[in-house]
This record gives sequence, structure tokens and C-alpha cells, in this order.
Amino acid sequence: MELGDALTVFLSLCVACLLITSAWKRMHKEGRLPPGPTPLPFIGNLLQVKTKEPIKSFLALRDKYGPIFTVYLGPRRVVVLCGHEMVKEALVEQGEEFSGRGELASIDRNFKGFGVAFANGERWRQLRRFSLTTLRNFGMGKRSIEERIQEEAQYLLEEFRKTRGMPFDPTFFLSRTVSNVISSVVFGRRFDYGDKTFLSLLRMINESFIEMSTPWAQLYDMYSCVMQYLPGRHNRIYYLIEDLKDFIAEKVKANQASLDPNNPRDFIDCFLIQMEKEKGNPSSEFNMKNLILTALNLFFAGTETVSSTLRHGFLFLMKYPEVEERVHQEIDQVIGRNRIPATEDRMNMPYTDAVIHEIQRVTNIVPLGVPHTVIRDTLFRGFLLPKGTNVYPLLGSVLNDPKYFSNPDKFNPGHFLDEKGRFKKNEAFVPFSSGKRVCLGEAMARMELFLYFTTVLQSFSLKSLVPPKDIDVSPQISGFGNIPPIYELCLVAR
Repeated sequence: MELGDALTVFLSLCVACLLITSAWKRMHKEGRLPPGPTPLPFIGNLLQVKTKEPIKSFLALRDKYGPIFTVYLGPRRVVVLCGHEMVKEALVEQGEEFSGRGELASIDRNFKGFGVAFANGERWRQLRRFSLTTLRNFGMGKRSIEERIQEEAQYLLEEFRKTRGMPFDPTFFLSRTVSNVISSVVFGRRFDYGDKTFLSLLRMINESFIEMSTPWAQLYDMYSCVMQYLPGRHNRIYYLIEDLKDFIAEKVKANQASLDPNNPRDFIDCFLIQMEKEKGNPSSEFNMKNLILTALNLFFAGTETVSSTLRHGFLFLMKYPEVEERVHQEIDQVIGRNRIPATEDRMNMPYTDAVIHEIQRVTNIVPLGVPHTVIRDTLFRGFLLPKGTNVYPLLGSVLNDPKYFSNPDKFNPGHFLDEKGRFKKNEAFVPFSSGKRVCLGEAMARMELFLYFTTVLQSFSLKSLVPPKDIDVSPQISGFGNIPPIYELCLVAR
């Protein structure tokens, strides 16, 4: 080896040692952090956290370090919380301290801290308060929103009848009908199922959710400081969301041109009216950027989460035909074959209610949870988390907590039934998260899931193209989200 080469290797080793020492000193200086694997320079704990299956990697680290641990995703430090008790203590009992929105670099470059889902501080408080009030005024939990869902469910039945028992992929049947519910609130109208622009939007939403869950997105979240300058698939999500933003911006422009302040038609109108009211307030967060991005937050989440749950749910019902049969029986007993299902039927249908809850539990749409951050130096479980520490509340670990679900790895509606067959609440059921950042649309989503499942199963039986034992219910991708597998089914009229 040449002297110059040897010197280069020696200097590289010295720099590596200095970086490791610096990292450890920084960890101890900045707070008393939970234990975790020793990070390596630049790559952090990438050897322990596999980008193709992050939730499994985190659960393996939980088994070694306990229900709270520190991990370095590249140079990014994250504290991970596992299990119901740990997540509840953070998000509910110390909800204010953990109320910040954490980093999600793969989409932060689209939102840049704007929009209700990714805002922080006073911006987040203003937008959340306004969004909750406006959604309620447009029928959140009231008869009007129920009627919209019932109407859309009937449109869905018409489309399903056109399949005439032939195999089809339910993906965009379900996303179209679900999206029309939130579209009627955000945009004041529904879209025709044949609308090509509408279908293009739904494809972009579906692809965005997939891209957010790929290893490329995980790597971007770790190394955004470098990858933002590089070409590759990791940039696809950026352009998809920008196209969605452009669509929302056009909708806002159309609303501005025809706005009647005395007769708001939708969420966009309400926001525009509030913008006008507060135009002289320098601390107001009611501006065009927050309008476009909050509307996008509602449109995206209100479309993809419920439609993915329905899609995965149909697969579970085909996997367990005896469960579907019991739901059919309860529908026949309580609703019959002719009356349209209503939300009030839920209280008389404990088994169906339990099945829907169990579908949500095992589907586990966002297993990692959306990242949080502590808004101040926070004492938690004997540790000191410095202000700005990113926190992953693993919702998947809560929904599969063996202390609260007797056999968490098995699909079993009995998790939500008592010994007399009555519906039983379970405090570890948190598919919408919990605390101050709980999902804005939880009430609407719960109503949609009940009405869509009962409406479809009232009229049809689900038929798989393969024997139940051969149905694979595993997600096609598991990252930020659990993406349901692609499949076809047949619907047989009852």
C-alpha cells in the first residue's frame, strides 16, 4: 500500500471515530434519551431498521430495548413508543407536550408546514379549530352527512350490479364512492363515476399513498438533505401531490369567482369567507396557501383511508366466509332486504359492529402513526426528550397489543364482543390515533364504514376467485401505510 493511501485510510478512521464520539456526546448532552442501538456515522441504525419492513424492525427493537427506545434513521433521531399504555401516556396524558407534528420529509417539501395536517403551533390550532367547526356545520355526525353517504352507497350498488357477477378489481369502485362523500363537503358537489378528471385524481391519490410507503420514501425521510438534489423514484410523490394541489387551486379560483358570503356551499367557501373576515389581522393563518393545503389534507385522507379499509375488509370477509355469513344474518334480522341501512342500526348489530372494528384493527392503515414532535423539553418515563425530538407512536403496536387483544395476530371479531355477544369497547382501538392530533374525520369515517359494509352485504355475497385458505391478506407494501393487496372478486346478488 502506498504511503498516501495508508494515510488516507488512517485519517478516515480518525474522522469516523470522532463522529461516533461526537454523536454519543451530543446524545448525552441534549437529554436523557431512551436506550437504543448504537448509531453509525451517517447511516445511523439503517442496519437494524429495514426500509422494506420498518414496523417489523421497530418491533424487533422493542423486544430488545423495551416499549420506548431511541433509533437513528440515518442522521435523524427518533424516539419510538410501543404498546397502548406507552402511546396513551404520551398522546393523551401528556398530549400538549407531544402535540407537535414531526418530520415527514417525503411530503414536507410539498406542504412546508402549511395545511392542518402538517402545521404546528398557532397555525395548527387555528386551522384545526376552524376545520372541526366547519365539518360539523356541514353535517359531521348529523343527518345530512348520513344522507350523503346513503346516496353514494346506492350509486355504488348501481355500479356493482353492472359487473353482472363477473370478476373485477374493486379499487376504484370504492375510492370513487368514498371520495364523493368528502368531495361533497370540500367542493360542494359529487363527481360522476365516469368523470375522467375525477378518476385521474383518484389514481394520483392512490399512487401517492403507495409511494409514501415505499423504501424510497423511507430513504428520502432519512437523507432528504442529499436526496432532494438527486433524480429517481423518490421524487414521484412530490410531483403527484403538486398535481393534486393544482386541482385544488383551480377549485378555489372557481369558488372565488362565484362566492356568496351569505350562502357558503362548501368548506372552500367557508374558508374564503373567514379569510375576508381576518384580512386585517396580521396573526391570522387564513390565507390561500393554508386553504389549498387544508382542502387537500381533507380530500386525500377522506378518500384513501376509508376506501383502503373497505378494500382490505372485503378480502378478510372472503377469507373468513363464516364471518360474512353471520353478518348477512344480522343484516336480514335487523334491517331486512328492502330498507336502506342507517347509522342508528349499528346499536342493534353488535356482531357487524365488531367485525368492522376488527377489520380496522387488522388492516392497520397507518402502522407507524404520523410522526409527532415534543414542543418543549419533556420529562417522560424518567427520560428527558429535548424540544423538537421526533416521536413515532406505533399505532400498529397498539392495535396488536396482547394485553388488550387476546390473540392479536388472528382475525377475530370476538375481540370486540363480551361473553353475551354484546359489543364491547376496547381502549386500545386507536386506528385514528388519539390525543390532540386525533383524525379530524373520525366520525365521518366510522359512519361511512358501517353504511358501506351493510349496504353492500345487504345486496351481495362476496365470491373469491380462489379458495378462502389460499387468500393472502398481507399488505402488498408496508411502510408509512399498509397498502391492501391487489385482487379481483365477484359479487353474487342475494
